[in-house]
Amino acid sequence: MARWGGSWRYALTWWAGVAGVTGLLALIGWGLSGEEGLQTAANLAQLVGVLLVVPTLLVPLWLWRRRSTVRPAVTSAHVDHAKDVLAGLVEQQWKTEATLRSLDDPDPIPVIWRQTATAAVMDQPANLTPGVQRLTASSDDIATLTGKFRSMRRRRLVILGGPGTGKTTLAVQLVRELLATRTAHPGEPVPVLMSVAGWDTEAFPRLHQWLAIRLDQDYPALRAPDLPTGTAETLAARGHILPVLDGLDELPPAAQHAVIVALNQSLADTDQLIVTSRTTEFSRAVDGAGDVLTSAMVIEPQPITPKTAAAYLKRCLPPQPPAGWEQTLAALRATPADIATQNPSATLAAVVGTALGLWLLRVVYIDGRADPEPLLDPDRFPGPDQLRGHLLDQLIPALIRRRPLSTDPGHLFRPRRRHNPQDATRWLTWLACHLTHPRTPDGRPRTRDFVWWHLARHTLDDGVRTEAIFAAAAAVGVMLGLGFGLVLGLAFGWGIGLTFGCFFAGVFGFAVVGGGGEDPSLLEPGYANLSLHHRGIELVKRLTGGLGLGIGIGLFSGLGGGVMGAAVNVLTVGLSGGLLGALVDGLVGGLVGGLAGGLLVGFLIGLIGWAASPAPLDRVSTPAKSLRGDRTLVLLRATTYALVVGSLAGPLIGPWIGSSVGPPAGPSAGLLFGLLIGLVSGLVSALRLKHPGGVSWSYLVALSVLNLRRKLPRNLMAFLDDAHRLGLLRTVGPIYQFRHADLQDHLAADLSPAMKSGG
Repeated sequence: MARWGGSWRYALTWWAGVAGVTGLLALIGWGLSGEEGLQTAANLAQLVGVLLVVPTLLVPLWLWRRRSTVRPAVTSAHVDHAKDVLAGLVEQQWKTEATLRSLDDPDPIPVIWRQTATAAVMDQPANLTPGVQRLTASSDDIATLTGKFRSMRRRRLVILGGPGTGKTTLAVQLVRELLATRTAHPGEPVPVLMSVAGWDTEAFPRLHQWLAIRLDQDYPALRAPDLPTGTAETLAARGHILPVLDGLDELPPAAQHAVIVALNQSLADTDQLIVTSRTTEFSRAVDGAGDVLTSAMVIEPQPITPKTAAAYLKRCLPPQPPAGWEQTLAALRATPADIATQNPSATLAAVVGTALGLWLLRVVYIDGRADPEPLLDPDRFPGPDQLRGHLLDQLIPALIRRRPLSTDPGHLFRPRRRHNPQDATRWLTWLACHLTHPRTPDGRPRTRDFVWWHLARHTLDDGVRTEAIFAAAAAVGVMLGLGFGLVLGLAFGWGIGLTFGCFFAGVFGFAVVGGGGEDPSLLEPGYANLSLHHRGIELVKRLTGGLGLGIGIGLFSGLGGGVMGAAVNVLTVGLSGGLLGALVDGLVGGLVGGLAGGLLVGFLIGLIGWAASPAPLDRVSTPAKSLRGDRTLVLLRATTYALVVGSLAGPLIGPWIGSSVGPPAGPSAGLLFGLLIGLVSGLVSALRLKHPGGVSWSYLVALSVLNLRRKLPRNLMAFLDDAHRLGLLRTVGPIYQFRHADLQDHLAADLSPAMKSGG
């Protein structure tokens, strides 16, 4: 269906148009079949002309309401407050992540970092800070490295290394230490770690432009009502952010070159920067860009020696190690650091020579209480790749078995639900493939970010997505159309009921999903914020605009109701009373009820528009809170419209319907009509994509399809929350990421071609 017009909106517009024209032709055809067929059809044509002209009266009101609301300019006090809020959010975020990573249990893995020996990837010595040109530091002494970073004339650092060497972990440690000592260094920028894989340098040629977008998306607190518009942009543009860009190697080669060029063109003299990347990819990026990062110190990790790894593992073991560990640690200590031969101890030494390999061995074999004897079995693990793959395969089951369930809010790192390890592995494997092997038509590069409100766009192809949305619109339209047809059929006969039922089916289906709405993947979640603190003026402006729009809606609905009443009179009693008299009678009643109802609806529009705003501080700082906030907004909007509009429509229009039906069914028909009006208002307001918020319904549609295909669990957000508690995922604001890129790549590589293609 998407191929009919290139997108689902064209398909829905076509469907609504066909339904509306069908209903109109049926109405005129029904009029022609009567005794005064030709005259009745002419009168109906006049009425339709009035209906088509009336909407133009609403255009000026619509344009007036679209005017932007000016908020106060950003002051230095706003900047200081925003920095404090952002620093608190980032500090809490990475404190939690550090606990999940076991960074401080018992101590960080001791990785030695030194200035790179590859001169081609680092700037000339004259452009670097004297005194730190031969930088050496250890990850278990992060305070020393932080002090050296602060002593740089230009605080710019590139962290290189192979897969799993601890680049991101070192970046997290730097962020935490810079935040922990921030008060002793007033005026410093706030370090914010984010994945660079989402930076499109063509859309955002300067770093500060993209940085503002990411801050606005990842930290909704910067859009709180007590901060002026553009706070995130101001922080980024004025150098109040230290961007820690993780994973340059995750971009396509051409994009890597472009990022190097864009960074050099974006950074001013005082701008600070930290970048992480795999060594080979960064070298190629610098070569492709034809330049290095200006004044940036480049450091690389040294391999963890077997003796260092054995000492760390011994500290993680209990005082009386289980059987088999003494032999394993002894073999590891006896392995030379520079051994090149393939033997069991060398295989183990190669794996624990990286921070990730050492952590995997600890989780699977020490925390998982597994027998370490197979680690030295050459038949089972002939090389490092086989042993590393085994550890990655066992990571998910080991973490699930290791962490007991708990519903105590104080147990932050225990899952809330029991998960089958095989199911959890299958779901995470599909998610890894979804992020690593995109199938979107726009050629989206692979990403590390799982954005829940983009699920429909990035997981369902155009045809499936269009069919799902089309089915939802058709179901709503048919249900409501048949409901109205039933009521009108009871009042005026089944011919009129069927005719208007078909017409309303098209109109309501179009109003729910189409009619100028946007692709849900382009919208952001909403949140119902009912606080009046610093928002009184905004509320008055919203209500004023809503009431102005309500007057227009009242005029339109009143005229439409009058025309419909006149049409019904013509079709039921003929022209004996005169067309003008029927029209006047209908307009009088229609305008009275329409204006009253329009003012109320306008009030609701202003109130709901005011409530749909970013949450203050950190109330939507996690994906689950973001989803709950959007659902709350949808429920509030739907319930408010349904109750108020329904209770208004029942007393105003119900008696007219009831009197037409007559006893004994009259009161029931009037009540049913009021309930239907309320239901329509609630559904249309809840599902209209043009309004802020309401994107959770498209997420539910996509999740239902994927659950039927056994790709994802029914309660995805709960599962992802447990995966985060287990240490498999991390959160960056409302976004999930795999905690270890190597785990994501390993799972995606193991996925069968049939699953990759969506089969």
